[in-house]
Amino acid sequence: MMPQPISQAVLPPLRGRVECDAPLGPATWFRVGGAADMLVRPNDLDDLLLLLRDMPADMPLTVLGAASNLIIRDGGIAGVVLRLARGFGDVVMIADGIIAGAAALDVTVAETAAAAGLRGLEFLVGIPGSIGGAVAMNAGACEDEIKDVLDWAEIATPEGLLRLDAEALHFAYRHAQLPKRSVVVRAKLRAQPGDKVAIAARLHAIRATREATQPVRARTGGSTFKNPPGGRKAWELIDAAGCRGLIRGAAQVSEKHCNFLLNLGGASAADIEALGEEVRARVLAHSGIALEWEIRRIGRARP
Repeated sequence: MMPQPISQAVLPPLRGRVECDAPLGPATWFRVGGAADMLVRPNDLDDLLLLLRDMPADMPLTVLGAASNLIIRDGGIAGVVLRLARGFGDVVMIADGIIAGAAALDVTVAETAAAAGLRGLEFLVGIPGSIGGAVAMNAGACEDEIKDVLDWAEIATPEGLLRLDAEALHFAYRHAQLPKRSVVVRAKLRAQPGDKVAIAARLHAIRATREATQPVRARTGGSTFKNPPGGRKAWELIDAAGCRGLIRGAAQVSEKHCNFLLNLGGASAADIEALGEEVRARVLAHSGIALEWEIRRIGRARP
């Protein structure tokens, strides 16, 4: 059944941009996926709080960050899709770290800290996303995670703005426990004064390693599956199951790093997701381990 069109008249009067039947695929790293029933870009925090408070309680709400670690299915996304942009991307240095808006890119935060001679946030240069998404999924790289550096996050909810510390967010591997229908708007990240030359060298090393080992210039979504408990690596299990280079339609398991899926050009979201499920099935048959998706898969299948 085709989705029924909805009107922005169901939303409170917002000062930000509202677009119905808005294409989303071009904004994702995979470059696939259908349209949002309604795409909302709040003008500022007050606009966002008004939306969360007064939008219909039964209307689906999906928050998109940099759309990097994500598959949007070909039938698009029901209800409201929320993207933070202007007004949510500030990066401010303070004595013991940085306060970053949710729309600030992880790499921008890492570079800003490095330029100020602050160490401890270099790992963010290896995460292809935004700070809001990093908090929401406890993103990590190079053995460090957001939980290791987060002092607090400010989170917009239908009841108002909350400030929660790391303990209240109950961080786990690639997971944070956020309040229902909430949106991360900014975060305070700890950092310490350090040697600028050493900090710059670590940034360079992380970038170089990522460039050498991952398909960073391809249409991909980052690490596809979580590493299973017990110290095993997802890529090792995938490789051992014979999946390196596996192709389905125009989607492929990367030959450079086989925990990455690629859109070779012309793949559908269904191709990419089906390839991922085939990888999971082969790994389960070979090793008995059921890999869990790290990439979020959201939206409707094509009718």
